[in-house]
Amino acid sequence: MARHSVNPHPGAGAIPALYRLRELSGKLVSFAKSHVVMMVALLAAAVTSVIVPVDGAYLGYFDFKTLACLFSVLAVVCALKNIQFFYILAQKIVQCFCNARLSVLALVYITFIGSMLIANDMALLTFLPLGWFVLSSTGKEKYAAFTFIMQNIAANLGGMLTPFGNPQNLYLYTKFTIPNVEFMGIMLLPFVLSVVLITVCCLIFVKPEPLVVTGEQISLPVGRTVLYLVLFALSIAIVFRGIPYWLGLVIIPAVLYFADRKSLKMVDYPLLLTFVFFFIFSGNMARIPVVRNLISTFLEKNTLLFSVLSCQFISNVPSAILLSQFTGNYADLLVGVNIGGTGTLIASLASLITFTEYTRHFPEKTGYYVKLFSLFNFGFLAILTAVMLVV
Repeated sequence: MARHSVNPHPGAGAIPALYRLRELSGKLVSFAKSHVVMMVALLAAAVTSVIVPVDGAYLGYFDFKTLACLFSVLAVVCALKNIQFFYILAQKIVQCFCNARLSVLALVYITFIGSMLIANDMALLTFLPLGWFVLSSTGKEKYAAFTFIMQNIAANLGGMLTPFGNPQNLYLYTKFTIPNVEFMGIMLLPFVLSVVLITVCCLIFVKPEPLVVTGEQISLPVGRTVLYLVLFALSIAIVFRGIPYWLGLVIIPAVLYFADRKSLKMVDYPLLLTFVFFFIFSGNMARIPVVRNLISTFLEKNTLLFSVLSCQFISNVPSAILLSQFTGNYADLLVGVNIGGTGTLIASLASLITFTEYTRHFPEKTGYYVKLFSLFNFGFLAILTAVMLVV
């Protein structure tokens, strides 16, 4: 007589699968929340692709040099960060000062200078934790919100002077083939004005209270430090058109694959994908006659003002990519999408990094932070915009 095994729990085999599905769904939701701008860019690209069906013209949307330069810089910066190069450099500078006002100024200046060299988002990811370390270890947490906000403004405005300081700079610099001297000449006035405003704010709102900064002494691995600095110089040479971008795209990943494979995994690939999706979106928008005529009309009236306003609603990187399809006035567009990074929380991707870092330490002070952030950011935006419209 044949025996038939009976499963005492029908459907039990489906339970692990259900758990895995739920876990996967949770990870996807978490990823989407962490990369809101990229998801919005993907949606915008998908919607406009329905209006403008995919064809051969799509290949002309992409600025491959911008993507290659951005990848190269980000990869090397990740390698330098892994050996704590920027942390050690910043710590040594901060330890030279002995009061709260000078230390906060040092933290803000470091972020300001860092954004010129390693891009605004990487500067914040590197130096915001240092700011918290300095303030928390000396009992000066009361300056945390102000310091973080000033570091955020410094990162957004400090990066404006160099082509690789902000992602939108790199794109516009490449797209319009702006000469190096002209680029820095365009951005010099708002850059200097930003330095003055940031310095005045720090001097007014931070008291010169005694401060002792101590920290763990860490030594750099000499060989890897030299190697990564050489690669960093190579990536900068690529940005300034001294070396073909394809050469760097071969050398830098190949060297890092053997020297620090982890750095290649740490690259902000969602940022690169955000560029790809916005290239598709802006390319499609430029092929829609009604949209093209409307945006062109606004830009003809005042390119700088319209680009500043655009940043407040769709952020500075997508604004640069989109508006560049409709105007040749790259000088005003460049200024607009840089000073437009101040203002709302979504005016710059970097601002969301600062918001996340602050609320991680003070989840109960979210409302206070947003109010203070808006006060300073809109103040900077109003002054910078007014000055640049007059000159």
